[in-house]
Amino acid sequence: MQRPKVTRISVREDVITGKYLNALLDILHFQSTNIWTTDMLNKIMAYFHAQNIVISYSSLQVSIKNYLENLLYHPKMLLSEFRQMDRRHFQTAMKYLFESKQVHLELGNIILDLAGIREKIFQSPGGNRTLFLITLERCFQALNSGECVDILSQVLRVSSMTYLQLHTIASLPQDLQEDAFRNLSMVFKDLYDRITANAQRALYEWMTQILQKSYNASENSTSWVSAENLCILGRYVVHLPLEEIRKINSNEMRLFISYDNATKQLDTVYDITPGVAQAFLERINASGFDMRNTSTLYRLGLLVCFYNDLEQMDAAVARVLLHQMIKCNQLRGFQADIHKLKSQLLDIAMQNQTLNDTLGSLSDAVVELTSSLLDSLSPEAVHNAISTLNQVSGWAKSQLVILASKYLAYEKALSFHNISQMGALVMGITAQSFHSMNPKELLQTIKGTLAQYTSDLSPAQQQGILRKMVTSTELSSVITDIQGALFKEVSLFDLWKEEGFNSSLVKEKELRPSQALFLYELLSTKIPPSDLLSIPQLVKGITCWQIESMSTISFLNVFELFEKHLHLLSPYQINCLAWKFWLISNISIPPYLLSTLPAEYLESVSGTLCIPFVTSLGKVELDHLVLNEQKREMILQKVQECLNGSLVDEYDIDLLGKLICHLPPTLICDGISLETMATILHQFRHCQHLNYEQKMEIKHRLIDIYGSPRNWTAETTLDSGPFLGLLPKAELNILVEKFPDIILQIASKMTGPVPPTEELLLVQFESVRNSLRAPNQSPDCAEVPELSSDEIIRLSDANVFWSLQELSCMNSNTFIRTVELLGSVSGFHPSQLIALKEKAKQAWGPLSSWKSYHILSLGRIATMLNETEIRELDLSSVDTVAVLSQQTEWNPLQAKSILLGFLEDSGQAMDTLKSFELAGLGSSLCTLNSTEIAAIESLEFSAVVARIGSLPCSVSVLKEFKKKVESVFGNAARWNSAVLQEIGTIAAGLNEGELKALDKELMPYFQPAAIKCIPDEVFKELSPEQIANLGPENSAVVTESQRQQLNDLQLRSLHLALDGARIRIRDAPFGESTARPTYTPVLSSIKQVPRQILYSASHS
Repeated sequence: MQRPKVTRISVREDVITGKYLNALLDILHFQSTNIWTTDMLNKIMAYFHAQNIVISYSSLQVSIKNYLENLLYHPKMLLSEFRQMDRRHFQTAMKYLFESKQVHLELGNIILDLAGIREKIFQSPGGNRTLFLITLERCFQALNSGECVDILSQVLRVSSMTYLQLHTIASLPQDLQEDAFRNLSMVFKDLYDRITANAQRALYEWMTQILQKSYNASENSTSWVSAENLCILGRYVVHLPLEEIRKINSNEMRLFISYDNATKQLDTVYDITPGVAQAFLERINASGFDMRNTSTLYRLGLLVCFYNDLEQMDAAVARVLLHQMIKCNQLRGFQADIHKLKSQLLDIAMQNQTLNDTLGSLSDAVVELTSSLLDSLSPEAVHNAISTLNQVSGWAKSQLVILASKYLAYEKALSFHNISQMGALVMGITAQSFHSMNPKELLQTIKGTLAQYTSDLSPAQQQGILRKMVTSTELSSVITDIQGALFKEVSLFDLWKEEGFNSSLVKEKELRPSQALFLYELLSTKIPPSDLLSIPQLVKGITCWQIESMSTISFLNVFELFEKHLHLLSPYQINCLAWKFWLISNISIPPYLLSTLPAEYLESVSGTLCIPFVTSLGKVELDHLVLNEQKREMILQKVQECLNGSLVDEYDIDLLGKLICHLPPTLICDGISLETMATILHQFRHCQHLNYEQKMEIKHRLIDIYGSPRNWTAETTLDSGPFLGLLPKAELNILVEKFPDIILQIASKMTGPVPPTEELLLVQFESVRNSLRAPNQSPDCAEVPELSSDEIIRLSDANVFWSLQELSCMNSNTFIRTVELLGSVSGFHPSQLIALKEKAKQAWGPLSSWKSYHILSLGRIATMLNETEIRELDLSSVDTVAVLSQQTEWNPLQAKSILLGFLEDSGQAMDTLKSFELAGLGSSLCTLNSTEIAAIESLEFSAVVARIGSLPCSVSVLKEFKKKVESVFGNAARWNSAVLQEIGTIAAGLNEGELKALDKELMPYFQPAAIKCIPDEVFKELSPEQIANLGPENSAVVTESQRQQLNDLQLRSLHLALDGARIRIRDAPFGESTARPTYTPVLSSIKQVPRQILYSASHS
């Protein structure tokens, strides 16, 4: 037990030397076995006075506050403090950071918020890094290894994984106790998907070094890879060299495969390669397993995806394999090989049997069946196989339509029971079928099976469901039962008709801004803001005036809710929050909000304010906060100033957070060290909008770090994935020669900052095309090698490089098998699409004989159908039209032909169309004339006005739709913010007089798409006040031609709106309290830290 006098001496010496952290740790250590009293602090203060050391309680409080603030927001200083601690201080620090539940430490008049300090360290950008580094450096010497593994686990699980770099992995201890090693290995297995390929390789090597060291060679074993070690390696087994796998002792392999956990482990090796999988399969086979035994096949996990012993296989074994291969779509690559294997197994499984007989035993290989084969099925066969079909994913829309219609043809009627059996096949049910369903059964359905597929249904299907319920059931009941995305389809007009709303009705629902605006206004009359804003989606509906009208105490009490749901707020709402906070307290405003205020407010950011400003901005999406490009550049310039124009180390990367995506090319080029750049490259992978100059500098730094691609490893190639497309074709050729599978995998699944470039796609194309190809059997195409479905599947977007002759010479069966994929290729030129259209005619016969599923499968190919061809199609189903409407390349004549084709084939007129049919017609509605629009039934129109308001119609059409809107919501002079949001682009149909008459406070509630559609000659009639009130989002989309029509006063107003200027802030209510509530922001500033971690007991 530590004596009080010893502790007092230690504490006062630490205070005199300014080592406040050590002093606090002394007190905490003493307090663990004693009671710290106010008298002890008084004695320390008395000693200071006796020694003529001028320290008062208040000055001590300020010193401790400033000291802790400095440590918390300069994590490198915290790391330095940890390094200088003696063993006892370090042990105490780790105990109170990771084990203690103590919330406060009372030191007389000073109360220390220990929980707040812990939270700040864990939440600060570099705090976790400091804890990780110091744990590696000191923990294993100061504490037992089990405790240190627990600490590392806690830190790593909440980190961004940038800590696990090669140099830190090299610091991992090599002499861990067995239990600690197993536990730490388990952590690394859990984090596998979150770390780079190079880090995975390095961790594999660390694990194998320890495993090899503990391996005791015996006469019966030639390998350290035992059954137990395979379990410890977990997913890292994919890194085993082929020769090491082939040396595994047969007894050990038998033991491993017999473990219950082995199957679970092999089910998760998503990045296994064919070579490694084949080596394991060969070793398992050599260990005495019957590779065609059902029990063995069930234990192989993802190894079954590479099964290659098909010779003389019987149908029963093929069906077992197909059942096991349902999991193969989880593999990171090689899907074309898996597709080929499934097709081969499918042929074997169906030997001497009909498809009707075998359908239920084919597992997800049924996805490989062509639409014409599925159409040949009997309804009874589909009904009997439904328990298999409802578990399958990856269906094409055409397949869903066929199977759903077959199943329902057997069932005769659509009911809750049969929908609950259908799984994903519900997406193939027609909108009309949903609309004809019994409303009670439909209500049960949307709470059951349909709930998980709602967002995947077409607009027509969603409306078919919704309108049936709204017209057949009390709206309050409908609103209660509709969950998630389907609620967004409820029209504003329907909400207007319902009076009995309470906040519980809108929980767990997605809202459009127009719905949120209406509901917030309605509910705010009887429910306090704190309760309303605790429902995330409702924050979309709070207006600037409502924010301004909040009392200070109310605003600060709910501000945490605003921050928590910042991504749901519009830039205009965020700007209103910034002004409200600035007026309340310009000292404690969260720094990121300064970016939304006029540019001159950034001038206050300097010195000690720099770190909180950068940290705060790094936690939010800058593109969402600031839409004005010039202002964004000013902010980024300020960030560079705060960083002294360079990124010194990984702590600076932590500090930047999401701002990494905005680093200027010059800084990427000259301001980042190679070691830091290696870390930041991984962060760049998550950026969605890098500009050309940034990409070019990243390419140069890629070569600086890794050298010539000639020397790259497979791991480096994988880690460079999104940026491979930046490399010149010659270097890509080197990589495709070394790692063909990796390049094909990256090219076909490329997402992120760099979409597939032409060079990368061409390399992919040449790699596949240059493999052995069969001669064409057609006499007209003898000189043209035949395309295979295997090649088309492998190529994905790289199919754009097929010549017209090659596409024209494609075998009809190959076209039928791959039409969905070909129709999804975004880069095809019109001439290629025309060739594919002609191939469709050749494969399917006259257009008049085409069924709905033929049309659905065409994708972009359909856009090459001319008006005459479109009229030949059977367009009687709105579901067919809804799929066609998803294509954006129709010209007005084609779109009109689709509309007329639907009306003629369905026997309808404009005045008989239901809302779900209007929703399905989509952009073809933009071809309507004034008479046709006037004929639309107003109630049906009101249900889909939000969808129609999202269409890219001409101004003349929007003017006619505006008239129709007035038949629903009344004269434009009566429209409010919710209506303006609801009608979208239709608001651009207002004439000069109507636009000028709008209250200026409504201007922010135009949708940005509507602002862009307002004709230049109409836009110039807006008053300067109206333009100044557009808000940041709407002012940012004003077109150059609109701008050119404005006078100087209007242009100055536009600049004010872009800059986030305060146009008008209403006075706060009289009599509001000046008290300050406790406020703990999610994206808090440094300046708020002292209030949260340290405060006087007299104010507690």
